[in-house]
Amino acid sequence: MNLYDVVHRRRDTRAEFSGEAIPDDVLRRVLTAAHAAPSVGLSQPWDFVLVRDESTRRAFRDHVQAERSVFAAQLDQERAEMFARIKVEGVMESTLGIVVTYDPDRGSPAVLGRHAIADAGLYSVCLAIQNLWLAATEEGLGVGWVSFYREDVLRRLLDIPTRVRPVAWLCVGPVRSLPETPDLERHGWRNRLPLDDVLHHDRYRARPTR
Repeated sequence: MNLYDVVHRRRDTRAEFSGEAIPDDVLRRVLTAAHAAPSVGLSQPWDFVLVRDESTRRAFRDHVQAERSVFAAQLDQERAEMFARIKVEGVMESTLGIVVTYDPDRGSPAVLGRHAIADAGLYSVCLAIQNLWLAATEEGLGVGWVSFYREDVLRRLLDIPTRVRPVAWLCVGPVRSLPETPDLERHGWRNRLPLDDVLHHDRYRARPTR
């Protein structure tokens, strides 16, 4: 695949994991690509925690399911019924979890380029995650970003220091296939906006509400 193929082929993977092992050299290439991401002031404020332990993964899965119930309780009946059909994680089905963290002290006290935009370091971590995701797609792996969790719970589970922010639990592993249509579109939750709906020239122009 060329770069554009990878960008458009990437999916947020949930149910498609095969559970097969990831060859060590493949995992190393994917993590090396993530670590090659640009970062504000070359601070490289990310760390990658590889989680294979089954009991840890099960504990996290149980927490995610509890948070799923919290969210579901906030929905009206139609949305709740739709949400019930959507799988939000593949924690146990994937080969491993990769937790990506943000250390705001990395490169401190003078992080070049962060003085005016405090979140620039967090943006850098997101770039590393995107690199990881695209590299994994090129290698035939699936990635699923789990966001149904409380940061303090994940900190305690993985002994992450208080100052360090857990940005993402990524479910990673070989997949049987990647769906042609993203899950949320397939289930009717949301549709992707056309590019022209989010494109502005010279000034930000408010769009009519649909």
